[in-house]
Amino acid sequence: MPPKKSQLKVKAANVSSSLDLESEDISLETTVPTTEDVSSSDELRNGSQKMTRQLIEKKELLHNIQLLKIELSQKNLIIDNMKADHMSKIEELEEKLNDTLHQKQVLALRLDSQLKVAQEENRKQQSLRKQEMETILLRQQQLEETNRQLCEKAGELRRSLRELDISHDRYLELRDFPEDRLSIQEYVAMRFYEVVTPLRDEVKELSVKKSTLTEELDIHRSQMKSLMESYEEERRLRTELELRCQKLTLELADTKQRIQEGDYRRENYPMLKRERDTCEAELKELKRRFETLDLSHTALTRERNTLSKEVATLQQSVTLLQKDKEYLHRQNMELNVRCAHEEDRLERLQVQLEDTKKAREEAYEKYIASRFDHYKSEYENKLREELENIRLKTGQEIDNLQKTSREMYERENRNLREARDNAVLEKDRAVAAERDTQSRYDQLLEQFRQLQLGTESRVAELSNQAKLHSFEAERAQMLKEETANALAQCQVECEKQQKKLEVLTQEFYRLQTSSEKRAAELQAQNAEQASRLETYEKLEQELDQVTMQAAEIEDEEEAERVLFSYGYGANVPTTAKRRLKQSVHLARRVLQLERQNTSLRRDLDRHKSQTGQISEEVNTHRSTCKENDNKSQQVAACVAHSNLFSHCCKSFQYNRLWFFHSFYQSCNDLFHQTITSPSSDITVSLPHSRASGSFLSTVSHHHSAWCF
Repeated sequence: MPPKKSQLKVKAANVSSSLDLESEDISLETTVPTTEDVSSSDELRNGSQKMTRQLIEKKELLHNIQLLKIELSQKNLIIDNMKADHMSKIEELEEKLNDTLHQKQVLALRLDSQLKVAQEENRKQQSLRKQEMETILLRQQQLEETNRQLCEKAGELRRSLRELDISHDRYLELRDFPEDRLSIQEYVAMRFYEVVTPLRDEVKELSVKKSTLTEELDIHRSQMKSLMESYEEERRLRTELELRCQKLTLELADTKQRIQEGDYRRENYPMLKRERDTCEAELKELKRRFETLDLSHTALTRERNTLSKEVATLQQSVTLLQKDKEYLHRQNMELNVRCAHEEDRLERLQVQLEDTKKAREEAYEKYIASRFDHYKSEYENKLREELENIRLKTGQEIDNLQKTSREMYERENRNLREARDNAVLEKDRAVAAERDTQSRYDQLLEQFRQLQLGTESRVAELSNQAKLHSFEAERAQMLKEETANALAQCQVECEKQQKKLEVLTQEFYRLQTSSEKRAAELQAQNAEQASRLETYEKLEQELDQVTMQAAEIEDEEEAERVLFSYGYGANVPTTAKRRLKQSVHLARRVLQLERQNTSLRRDLDRHKSQTGQISEEVNTHRSTCKENDNKSQQVAACVAHSNLFSHCCKSFQYNRLWFFHSFYQSCNDLFHQTITSPSSDITVSLPHSRASGSFLSTVSHHHSAWCF
């Protein structure tokens, strides 16, 4: 840095010295040659005055040149400072570039070293993993061999245990052999037969029971369906009656309300009329006000729309005016700056003009004082000519100076621009190189990170695989130990089962002898029970015939007489099948009675409808009775007659209904008792006629209570 600054200072000194030489040449050129021969003292005096004036002009020109030199030196200093700043920036950028290159080299070396270390570690780990994998593969091959042997043994056992279903004869043959001589398949088939045969017998028994229960279920479902149909019909009739009753009550309430409304209208008609008139007047007034308000509202909305449009246009104009104001303000600022510069320049020119005027006046006074009137006109003419010549020469010299200075400035500016462009290009190159180095560094760093991540993931995968293989090896070892333990337990169990088999064979022989004895005893008992069963079946057949005859007879006394003639009151054992047949016959009788009951209910509904019509007629007669007091006695007699008739009809129908319903309920209870009794042998005791009479009386009493 210091030598470059000294070079710049030397260059500035050279430029200033060259300008001084040029100024001296210019000053020599501006001097006017005084080679004229003056013959008199006046001419000498005029020559001295000319010299003084020329010296003054020369001093002014030198002063102006000095000012220009100062300005030029200031601009040179500014240019030197700018060059120094650019050079310092370039040096800083070069230093940064060198630092980045050095860091890049260091990072590249570090990356190479780390990659080498990582590669060596990976090689070591790969060698270790290969050794571990070889050991694991050897262990796995051993375990696979053992597993294959065990699978072959299991397959042989599975093939031997396929056909386990044997016949009874084969079972008897195998049972006679001792367990030591039997194979595993024969032993397992024998045990399987012992376990499965009782289960098959149970399945057959359960299937038979299932068939009987399904038949009973179908019968119960049919009975339930018929009962539900009758219940639904009764409920439907009841709902219809309730709806009719509700309709009648609503009609009665409507008629009462109409009567009350008619009275209220007759009493309050004038007041309501007055209120209606006032409301109509108020309505007209409100309509008129509404129309006026609506018109005003439409006018206001139109004005508001127009005003909103004007506001929008004014806002746009305001924005445009603000933009114009800003533009004019900027132009005004620029013009103010220019005006200030021009005023400063004007002040300087005025000062120079006043100085020149003063100098001219002083010279003129001196000229007047020094010259005579004879040479006054000549002197003035010469002075004017000289002044014009001097002015022309000074103008030419000033133009030349301006041209040379302008060319010099343009040269310097061009050089500075080229230097600046070169510096900018160098800066751009340096920035591009820095970006390239940064991008390369980022790429290398990314590659390094990817390699690091890849190595870490690969190491993790290898470690996981190693753990997996170790876990599988441990699991295979555990399976082997478990199979060995299971094999030992199976051997122990086989020994125990052999001992149990010996004990069971001894027990079997003992039970066989006892079962033969028991079979002989059971055969004797079976023959005895068969003889008893024949007599029992004959009794049941006779009992079925008697009960069917008694059920077909409608008169209870005759039915009891038939039952007494065949031994009424004796306890006779029966089965569920015969009781079911009897209950079916009774159910048919119940259905017939139910049909009669429904027909009677329909008659009752018809009579109820008739009584309802009669009651409506009575109500109409009562209403007419209120209007016509003369016919009140006749209407009262009609009402009493109709009430008596309806009461008689109701009592007659209800008595018939109670009788049939009591009989239906008694039969239904008897039917349920026969169904819900247990399926084993049941003892049926046929009651006495008095008991049956009390039963019917209790049923009729309960049914009458239910009807109420």
